[in-house]
Amino acid sequence: MEVVNNKKEFCFEIALPDGEYARLTYRWLKGNMVLMHTLVPASQRGKGVGAELVKFVLDYVRTQNLKAIVYCPFAAKYLESHPEYNDINEVHGRN
Repeated sequence: MEVVNNKKEFCFEIALPDGEYARLTYRWLKGNMVLMHTLVPASQRGKGVGAELVKFVLDYVRTQNLKAIVYCPFAAKYLESHPEYNDINEVHGRN
């Protein structure tokens, strides 16, 4: 699956075979990438599309030497089971 950073729309997206898109939206806060929401069309849920998208974004955050602030429940759940990303997970409100 190819993931594209659509900077104009502030989202990472995967074009799906049926013409729909899976998206993870983000915003910026003090140089940190804030992961807002992951949306996977119902027809693609349970197939690993969301996990692939979150993994790509977290890898992107790491390679860009950024931190991620996670508001998205799906991404937060992914992080719970992938402690290898703890170094880039910036807890909102932490000093």
